[in-house]
Amino acid sequence: MLSPKQIKILKWPYTGHTALICDGAVRSGKTSIMSLSFILWAMGNFNHCNFAMCGKTVGSAERNIIQPLLGVTYLRENFSLDYSRSTHQLIVRRGKKQNCFYVFGGKDESSYMLIQGITLAGILLDEVALMPRSFVEQALARCSVSNAKFWFNCNPDVSEHWFNKEWIKHAGEKDATHLHFTMEDNPSLSEETIARYKSLYSGVFYQRYILGLWVAGDGVIYDMFNRDVNVYTDAQRPQGLPYLAARHISCDYGTTNPQAYLDVYDDGERVWVDREYRWDSRKERLQKTDSEYADELQSFMGADPQFLCPVIVDPSAASFKVELSRRGVYVMDADNDVLNGIRRVAQLLSRRVLMIHESCEGLIGELGSYVWDEKAAKMGVEKPIKTMDHGPDALRYYVNTALPKWRYGEEKVVI
Repeated sequence: MLSPKQIKILKWPYTGHTALICDGAVRSGKTSIMSLSFILWAMGNFNHCNFAMCGKTVGSAERNIIQPLLGVTYLRENFSLDYSRSTHQLIVRRGKKQNCFYVFGGKDESSYMLIQGITLAGILLDEVALMPRSFVEQALARCSVSNAKFWFNCNPDVSEHWFNKEWIKHAGEKDATHLHFTMEDNPSLSEETIARYKSLYSGVFYQRYILGLWVAGDGVIYDMFNRDVNVYTDAQRPQGLPYLAARHISCDYGTTNPQAYLDVYDDGERVWVDREYRWDSRKERLQKTDSEYADELQSFMGADPQFLCPVIVDPSAASFKVELSRRGVYVMDADNDVLNGIRRVAQLLSRRVLMIHESCEGLIGELGSYVWDEKAAKMGVEKPIKTMDHGPDALRYYVNTALPKWRYGEEKVVI
């Protein structure tokens, strides 16, 4: 069974419009139906032509577009589909008709060079709000075959994002159809599933991923943080925590800025930030060397072999990582995906499964004063202000690097 908006996607190619834009909530059934409609339109109207299906990366396009398409019974029964992972090409055949669908990734400004030179009869841009404008514009410029069409889908971003300002707000001028989706537009989701997804988000992320609104982050980033439920005392500390949980130390490296370590445990249900270390060289008027910081970290970790653990380090701290490695410390490069990290920490705080010991005064104080950069948002860029962020950065490194995706509700990214 399809929802009315999903049926509109299937009928859209025959409306005569040039572009289709589908935006809105996560898990709202946009991508799967759009991909199917794209293939059916291409095979019904062209022969021996090239098409492109693009994601933020080739991997995300394969995951969100190619794999679901290969599992569609109707397509398997009526077409021959052959996907090559080495060449990133999907060849679709039916009788004497054959078309080639290339898969591209538009992850950065240099990606536009990947798509230069090809002539396309149509393009599907999945996660278009995550792609640089240069890649999107180059991709659209390749669609020079007569009657070519553009297919876009995305989750919302900041209200000043170029795609929102130039395409969504001017859909009529672009000869585009705009369909806005919510989770209720996906008939495959039960009420329980919808409720679970709604519980994962709060603040700006709830507005975007659940309500599907193009809004800028403003004010305090972790406004869902609550000292009454996210902070624990010695009396509330689980007995035997070091013995029953996986331990990591997460580090935000600083020279003139503070150096911060967090001692973090994961018991499989909750994450416990049990202790912190920080050294503010400006405040103390003394800057420590990498060797001195390494001494402090090893003292912070402790000498008991039973509790030695991996250390997650700020990716920019090359010299410090070398110093730790020389001492036999197991170093993990932190995943420095800022926005996804913030969203994941926010999900854990909202679900009250991220607990912080009351002694971590630096981290607790910074969580309450970690704010969005409003000036950057007005230019279409979303980022936090780089002050009072040392504990939050270390916490984000841990969540991004050490926790499996299912811990913060992500089985996989499906738009």
